[in-house]
Amino acid sequence: MINRRSFIIGIRSYKLSSKEKKFIKKYKPWGVILFKRNIKDIRQSKKLTLEIRKIFKDKNYPILIDQEGGRVNRLENIISFESFTSEFFGKKFISDKRKFNILFQLFISKTSYLLKLIGVNINTVPVLDLRVKGSSNIIGNRSYSANPKIVSAIGDFCIKSYQSNGIGTVMKHIPGHGLAKVDSHYSTPIINKKISYLKKRDFITFMNKKTFFAMTAHIIFKKIDKLNTVTHSIKMIKFIRKKIGFRNILISDDLSMKSLKGNLKENTIKAFKAGCNIVLHCNGIIKEMEIVGKNSPLIDKFIIKKTSQFYKILS
Repeated sequence: MINRRSFIIGIRSYKLSSKEKKFIKKYKPWGVILFKRNIKDIRQSKKLTLEIRKIFKDKNYPILIDQEGGRVNRLENIISFESFTSEFFGKKFISDKRKFNILFQLFISKTSYLLKLIGVNINTVPVLDLRVKGSSNIIGNRSYSANPKIVSAIGDFCIKSYQSNGIGTVMKHIPGHGLAKVDSHYSTPIINKKISYLKKRDFITFMNKKTFFAMTAHIIFKKIDKLNTVTHSIKMIKFIRKKIGFRNILISDDLSMKSLKGNLKENTIKAFKAGCNIVLHCNGIIKEMEIVGKNSPLIDKFIIKKTSQFYKILS
């Protein structure tokens, strides 16, 4: 594990190309993230993940996926989870907690079974962003609720249930994406709310969460840092560590998103300088991956320790 670098990559298709194999062997990314473009069926997906792990000779090598349910459904070619949005579960939590417990546990259990079947061991859930009226629909029904207490409670349930099923979780988008009025894939959201307001609402949903991983928001919170998104802000990441109290591995959101205004090299270096432990690059373009790989340090003792702790929940 010690020779790996502090970044996660995406790949282009259903199997590794010769260029991707060479890249992975050379740069040794900490993890690989899969998308719908990588998943044709169970047999093919399992073959792909086995091929990735064979390179590292590590049966627990981190392979991630965004499998929220609803419109973020990377398993779409295998099964449809379109009806099972976070909003659906949030409403069920309010209307009938007993039914919620049964349905959500079943949903997580079956999702975990499928992920383990294809060789995925980390799911980038839960989304702990609030549902905010008038904000960008990039979150929308991916949020459990507009109520921070409900979001927090379901988040705890989600993390505990996935981990008991042998799947790691990445809570997102810390410290909160719900107020964003624009989509951070295309432009930079700027939030001007007072810190006192944010602490009571957006930030509180991320507190005291027992997840091994969290993903940063590409958002500017002006009252804390006027210039930098969370991913690039020393002040914001110190706030996440000290005030929100997240002590585990902090992963950037995708570095190729347009919310980040520098070039890819600058965006990579700045994320590490700000305090991100690992950076994420999703589009699978080799030339871009090489820039990220060259500018990502070897994993440090902290990442090794936390990754080893994560490995212990896998079964």
